[in-house]
Amino acid sequence: MNINPNHKHFGLFIFPGMTLLDFAGPYDVFSQLSNVTIHTVAVGLDPIKVSGGLQIMPNITISNCPALDVITVPGGGGVNDLMNDKIVLNFLRNQAQTASYVTSVCTGSLVLGAAGLLKGYQATTHWLSLDLLRYFGAIPKPDRVVVDRDRITGGGITAGIDFALQVVAEIFGADEAKRIQLYLEYNPLPPFHAGHPSTAEPALVQSVQNQSATSIAQQEAIVKVAAQYFGK
Repeated sequence: MNINPNHKHFGLFIFPGMTLLDFAGPYDVFSQLSNVTIHTVAVGLDPIKVSGGLQIMPNITISNCPALDVITVPGGGGVNDLMNDKIVLNFLRNQAQTASYVTSVCTGSLVLGAAGLLKGYQATTHWLSLDLLRYFGAIPKPDRVVVDRDRITGGGITAGIDFALQVVAEIFGADEAKRIQLYLEYNPLPPFHAGHPSTAEPALVQSVQNQSATSIAQQEAIVKVAAQYFGK
């Protein structure tokens, strides 16, 4: 989708229990753009404690946030509370009415789903939660980044950088995305091919699934409740 390349407003919604890298990766990519204002949006202006105990200061509240060209919801354990938070879900729905792109990283897509914003759209999320997208009428895809019309979703945690570069390419063109990628020296060469269940050893995948079984079951129960009301 081509949109007006004039000054843009990007909003990253932040919340307690957010995974830091879901936020920090896209933030660093977006901050390289000279004609974009980045809003770190929260319900209030108090410091937000994210994964690892780090605190992040929001710079605007949802009640004062301007119309955003791009709205991004990161993921993390805190999304479980957001999926049934009517104030947050209404904020996302209202922003989606005028935003050029509605986006997420990792399990942030579950929040978009709970807001009724992924019904009929292809989307991705962290591989452990991927099947849960079906409860919200989304079409799960196990890709690192999925673009479906004006919805862009990124996979788990580290995919936030890939996701953000794709957002930049969609709006400002591939050359600008490549410039940022080179400046950030984003040239990942992981020491192991174990970053996705499609490449990791089956025993390792099973081990991680077993370790996460309780938390995923809890998340599924929350998703089932949220799915009764999504879009309402």
